[in-house]
Amino acid sequence: MDLVPSQDAAAAPEGYVVTVGAGYRIHFLDWGGSGRPGVLLVHGLANTAWVWTPVARRICNVRAVVAMDLRGHGLSDAPTEGYDPVTLAEDVTAAAEGSGLLAEGDDRVVLAGHGFGAIVAVWAAAVLADRCAGLVLVDGGWEGLETASGMDVEEFLRGLDEPPEVMRSMTAFLADRAAFDPTSWDADQEHAARATVVETNAGRVVPSTRPHAAEASVRAMFDYDPVDALVRVEAPVVALSTADDEAGSRGKALATASTARVTAGLGAIAVTRFDRAGHNLMRYRPDAVSAAILAVAGVAERQR
Repeated sequence: MDLVPSQDAAAAPEGYVVTVGAGYRIHFLDWGGSGRPGVLLVHGLANTAWVWTPVARRICNVRAVVAMDLRGHGLSDAPTEGYDPVTLAEDVTAAAEGSGLLAEGDDRVVLAGHGFGAIVAVWAAAVLADRCAGLVLVDGGWEGLETASGMDVEEFLRGLDEPPEVMRSMTAFLADRAAFDPTSWDADQEHAARATVVETNAGRVVPSTRPHAAEASVRAMFDYDPVDALVRVEAPVVALSTADDEAGSRGKALATASTARVTAGLGAIAVTRFDRAGHNLMRYRPDAVSAAILAVAGVAERQR
């Protein structure tokens, strides 16, 4: 991974909002950079744009890069409606256009999504059609959640709550997040973790993702049909998977989706698998994630 740009530790984004629908605001972080196609990053469930920091700090050396907050998350508004495929795709399109990534008629954008954000990115890529230069699925977007999790939507929703001891204070919460992998914990990871919670006057922390938004997002995830969605995407698709069970349910789901795309006359899904890596690949494998996105964006190795 020595050909991937080094992390620009001094890079800092500017925050902006774009108005959608009935005046709702979608927040995004503009990390700067130049070069087309640009890159739009979409975070997963109960997270924010800041989770992409390790990747954005690398990509901004060679491409324009923006990370958005999904509605109901981060600093975006949390309306009671709009957590359906069409509206979420419109939010992504608005962020791409409002940030300048799709400022000109011939501009194209690479979409990269993590977890739930990968599902949203699939929906958006289908709507953008030839304005999407490529789609990178980071540990999500190719499988039905009920099959993958072994749970129905109600059981999944009941499992979203964090243990009380984790939420008793900011210190306890951050210690829990750091313990996932102490070697990758740094100031950027702490910033990203802090953005997912709000500290109350009593000193406890609560999720920053609004409860109704979390529930609506989960229900959208369970309604997602990966094969139907992915055969609607014209752009090349790359999948980064943490699962090493190529013969298991995740591998089979990925193979099924890839085969469906080939049958539909589209390209197969290019797959990279990571053994012994957590779901948050942006934290644990930022070089690999950056390299995959840059390859889709057409950045030749000799340019990196």
